[in-house]
Amino acid sequence: MGANILQIGSLAFEVYYWLILIAIFGSWFPRFQESRIGTWIMKLVEPYLGFFRKFIPPLGPIDFSPIIALLALKYVGVFALEGLRQSLNVIGI
Repeated sequence: MGANILQIGSLAFEVYYWLILIAIFGSWFPRFQESRIGTWIMKLVEPYLGFFRKFIPPLGPIDFSPIIALLALKYVGVFALEGLRQSLNVIGI
């Protein structure tokens, strides 16, 4: 049971990571942003990316905030999943 919970959590972080990557590369193509899937992906990832854009403004045409956001997501994912693993071990699942 505990392994399944960890796999679901890991999968959730991984899917969100890929959605952010798709949004980053899709932002280079205006037609992608206007498409239904592009709009859906941007609605999912923009609140997270917007948080980092508040602190890291674009430097001319280059926006470094998505890179920092991806790194933060990886680190938070690792720590969150490790904390979940340890919590599951404590309660015996």
